[in-house]
Amino acid sequence: MKARLNPMQAAPDTMKALLALENQVQTSGLERSLIELVKTRASQINGCAYCINMHTSDARKHGETEARLYLLDAWREAPVYSRRERAALAWTEAVTLISRTHAPDDVYAELRAHFSEAETVNLTMLIATINAWNRIAISFRAVPEVKTAKANAA
Repeated sequence: MKARLNPMQAAPDTMKALLALENQVQTSGLERSLIELVKTRASQINGCAYCINMHTSDARKHGETEARLYLLDAWREAPVYSRRERAALAWTEAVTLISRTHAPDDVYAELRAHFSEAETVNLTMLIATINAWNRIAISFRAVPEVKTAKANAA
């Protein structure tokens, strides 16, 4: 796959606006581990290889375990996530798939049992932001930098 264009070069002022939102979300007070789980899960749903690669790598750098990253796609069946994380992951799926789910009341109620109003807004902005990044990366064919094993490189 070949990248179509570099949006940072093509429209730097527009991309700076999204970067400012990204910075705000990063410093909103949500746990770093939760941020990376949400970004990875939304990126899995959207099929964004670039973002999956980036956020699983970032998660590992911040202490996330391999098992929790491997099980993320099946988080409902995996006992390794807290109730707060489960509420956030359910909300991530509902918001990412908004045209299908319309953000159901039961998912919202469970979210609010674990997140304050401000945290709910911050989490929702996190989800909106990663969905924007996914759409940019997929649309312009961002290519993930992945080291391959020597056997696979041949």
